[in-house]
Amino acid sequence: MTASSTQRSDETGANRSADGSGLRRDLAAGIRLADVLVLAAVPALLGAVFTLPESTRRSLAFAYTDPTLLTAFTAHYVHLAPGHLAGNVAGYVLLAGAGYALAVAAGYRRFFMVALATFLLAFPFVLSALNLAVPRNAIGFGFSGINMALSGLLPLLLGVYARERIVPGASIRALPAVFFGLVGWIALLALPLSAADLGVAGIATGVAGALLAVLYASSAGISIRASAADIARAVASRPGDGELFVVGAILVVGYPVVGFPTDPAVAGSVVNLYVHFLGFCLAFIGPFALLATGTFEEE
Repeated sequence: MTASSTQRSDETGANRSADGSGLRRDLAAGIRLADVLVLAAVPALLGAVFTLPESTRRSLAFAYTDPTLLTAFTAHYVHLAPGHLAGNVAGYVLLAGAGYALAVAAGYRRFFMVALATFLLAFPFVLSALNLAVPRNAIGFGFSGINMALSGLLPLLLGVYARERIVPGASIRALPAVFFGLVGWIALLALPLSAADLGVAGIATGVAGALLAVLYASSAGISIRASAADIARAVASRPGDGELFVVGAILVVGYPVVGFPTDPAVAGSVVNLYVHFLGFCLAFIGPFALLATGTFEEE
């Protein structure tokens, strides 16, 4: 992009977002009823499955010692406790809602909807199959693996949103640095320091993630400090656009706290940190490759 075109884009973005009305207009124009129905169908389906008898729901869970193709898919839509269901529905509403808004505002609605369809239809099989790499006599169920996929997609959506509305002309090359940083953050959450066994895996992985983020940014010629300062100034100067960016950024950093609790044992079950991590990583790596190769250009 030339310097003159960047300047024009910046001026357009500033005028469009002077009072936040530009974002509201773009969202109103870009949101489609069919998309809303698809998004709403997910919690409706989860709720409908929960109304089935418990014995039926248990039969639809994924048994690691007796896996089937059917349960590999259905397990991700099954919940046995109302609290588990409510937590996953709340997470889905936050992640899918913010992700869709960012995608529509940035002109990447199709990218988001294709990714969502992949997460809903293909990821259950992939995550269940990869779960078999850790043999155990247990069953797996719940929507949280797909929620973590949406969490892994969110940094990409935030990146294209920033490029299109916050810092025009910014490159998505910095996104892997964000990914490495988030992996380090996840490690700190999931592998806390333990005085009992002198466990420092979380700290070591966290530091490694931060170093990889810095090294990647340096190799790509990106100044993390300068980029962060540019984004902060643009966010502060653009009501509406900036506020949606902040919401997305809070979810990017905050949702891993939910997905990777310090104590994975909850109400008689154990949070599957492994499948959560797989969902997060796969949902970032695959879509990033598509963005980097220009498969999904601005709509």
